[in-house]
Amino acid sequence: MKKQAPRPAERGPPVRLFTEEELARYGGEEEDQPIYMAVKGVVFDVTSGKEFYGRGAPYNALTGKDSTRGVAKMSLDPADLTHDTVSQGLVLKDGGFEDTKAWFTQA
Repeated sequence: MKKQAPRPAERGPPVRLFTEEELARYGGEEEDQPIYMAVKGVVFDVTSGKEFYGRGAPYNALTGKDSTRGVAKMSLDPADLTHDTVSQGLVLKDGGFEDTKAWFTQA
């Protein structure tokens, strides 16, 4: 019996690219808008976790922007709420930022 080739993975919704200004519109401030946050340039819809990411919620500071540094460092410090993982010598010890690569390869 001939072996079947593996089927390609199902594709999700179409990819949408955001400018920083566009992403900023989805920071949980508007009740009728979705809530987005980005890590390593990938935008996530976190609307279903409104109690965590919505206006006034504990992790709202991470939304409406690429918060790679803050997520990698588990920090809500405004200086860390950026996509910049190079300046200020961000090479986290103990696997830190390197571990974020696994978030995208092991999901």
